[in-house]
Amino acid sequence: MGKSKVLVVGGTGYIGRRIVKASLEQGHETYVIQRPELGLQIEKLQRLLSFKKQGAHIVEASFSDHKSLVDAIKKVDVVISAISGVHIRTHSIGLQIKLVDAIKEAGNVKRFLPSEFGLDPARMGHALEPGRVTFDDKMAVRKAIEEANIPFTYISANLFAGYFAGSLSQMGSFVPPRDKVHLFGDGSLKAIFLDEYDVATYTIKTIDDPRTLNKTVYLRPQDNILSQGELIGIWEKLIGKELEKTYIPPEGFLTTLKGLDFKLQVAIGHFYHIFYEGCLTNFEIGEGGEEASKLYPEVNYTRMDEYLKAYV
Repeated sequence: MGKSKVLVVGGTGYIGRRIVKASLEQGHETYVIQRPELGLQIEKLQRLLSFKKQGAHIVEASFSDHKSLVDAIKKVDVVISAISGVHIRTHSIGLQIKLVDAIKEAGNVKRFLPSEFGLDPARMGHALEPGRVTFDDKMAVRKAIEEANIPFTYISANLFAGYFAGSLSQMGSFVPPRDKVHLFGDGSLKAIFLDEYDVATYTIKTIDDPRTLNKTVYLRPQDNILSQGELIGIWEKLIGKELEKTYIPPEGFLTTLKGLDFKLQVAIGHFYHIFYEGCLTNFEIGEGGEEASKLYPEVNYTRMDEYLKAYV
């Protein structure tokens, strides 16, 4: 059997463009949707043209034109959605229901990977309002996929390093502090940090793998399972300086929710579950899951000491 043909929806976005790159690098015939809604977003258009130079096929389709989606899907074997689910950017997870309908009608897709790439929404039924909307929306998409009997793989990629490692998980910044740092609780609960290109590499490896069919794949590379305190320690070693630390108790952290913009309330709720509950690492992977670094030990993933060197 040859490699699957891949369609990436949201291919110009933050994780989508990395998935396109990984798909091409791993030898898949790769299609990327160009939506007419692109309008005057010149950076996204230029990214599409760049993909074309690298060998990708650009196909026009729109969520407001069902037939165009069906026609695009019929060209491929695998559909990967990478549309945004981050409230501080744009939250478009619900649009994927239209994609599910088109995949069901096309009838040829052997694997669908919806836009998840973060915390496993199936484990977040207890999540705080209003942040739980992210998980509720993702679960609604899962329900539609499974009711339509569409073969799937769900990717739980934990924390993108660009958002959480480069900042040492400080809110309101994407660069590491050099003098003072805030820790959630005592900073000892473990989280999992991944370079976004590694997320894409693991994602593409799953699409032709029978071991990942109808399963959740958790990205848990062992060396990147770190507490916030350990992450800060790596940075301190790199810059040769100890930072002044402030520890934020959970009750103090949650009081910051009141009166904030909706998008910030969503983010704060997610931070709470990650750093005060340890929701990324407080469970064992069960029968319905697989762990990516065990499936694909050949992937030389980026360790966080190497990742943070770029910020020195």
